[in-house]
Amino acid sequence: MPHSHHSHSGQFCKHASGTSLEAVVQAAIQRGFEVYGLTEHVPRYRVDDLYPEEEGMSLADLLAQFQSFLTEAHRLKVAYASRITLLVGLETEYITAIDLDMLEALLEDHRGRIEYIVGSVHHVNEIPIDFDRLTFEKALHTTTNGDGPQVSAVQMDRFLSAYFDAQRKLLERFQPEIIGHLDLCRLYNPTLKFRNYPEAWKKLEENIQCAIKYGALFEVNAAALRKGWESAYPGPDILPLILQNRGRLALSDDSHGPQAVGNHYPQMAAYLRHMGVEELWYLIPSDVQNTAGRYLTAARIPGNWWEHPFWKESSLPDQC
Repeated sequence: MPHSHHSHSGQFCKHASGTSLEAVVQAAIQRGFEVYGLTEHVPRYRVDDLYPEEEGMSLADLLAQFQSFLTEAHRLKVAYASRITLLVGLETEYITAIDLDMLEALLEDHRGRIEYIVGSVHHVNEIPIDFDRLTFEKALHTTTNGDGPQVSAVQMDRFLSAYFDAQRKLLERFQPEIIGHLDLCRLYNPTLKFRNYPEAWKKLEENIQCAIKYGALFEVNAAALRKGWESAYPGPDILPLILQNRGRLALSDDSHGPQAVGNHYPQMAAYLRHMGVEELWYLIPSDVQNTAGRYLTAARIPGNWWEHPFWKESSLPDQC
């Protein structure tokens, strides 16, 4: 204790900061982490899907960058094994069906080296929803069908449903061990209540039940606090739904560089205590395959997780 299952580095992610993945690992050790997941984004497979900071990179460059990440992550896993347990995974993209087919090939090509998956969706109708507000609005209006500039409740329901439909395909096909930022689709509308959108709420419930059935952990992701939310992902209207269905939670900082390792963990802990969360879980290596054929399993943090010395003794940044 504690743990993070989701992180990025400036070395292998152009919108992160810092010069090396090793600096991220060193920051995790310095701040008292015992288990830390290294999970760069998978490559994208269409030039149209590259982000502005990737201008000049080819699709081959992106693939080579990801392969270099795996090599370096496994080197660090061995080099720092006496000081921290490093898990080597990836964070998914789902823009078009091509991404899912290529992810399947990537997992096969690197069987054993990719230890787990953070299952995340960052696009709706092929448009990023977490890049900036303008791009989010563009994605939102792809579901309006020319109905005008104002987004009605029906149109918002359509947008949210498209997000959860994509999420469901990821869950069913790859059974990711960690469900990444479950409610990212309301990043720019943090007070939005899913219960007000019947179709989306139904799909959300089904996705939660699907993930619980195969044994996933839902990440409590501190990045929402960094982005101005009053809570972590998932928000306070969803967290009880997960708990009521006996879903299990795991911590993630979703850091984008060494300066953000453990960022907002004290606030995230306060949120979880306020919500009455009594159990937290984390991934550990296993000799037995899980339902997705990978060798990690979930373990519960023993005792009262909030009483661990980490919460009093670690050196954590207050903000980033």
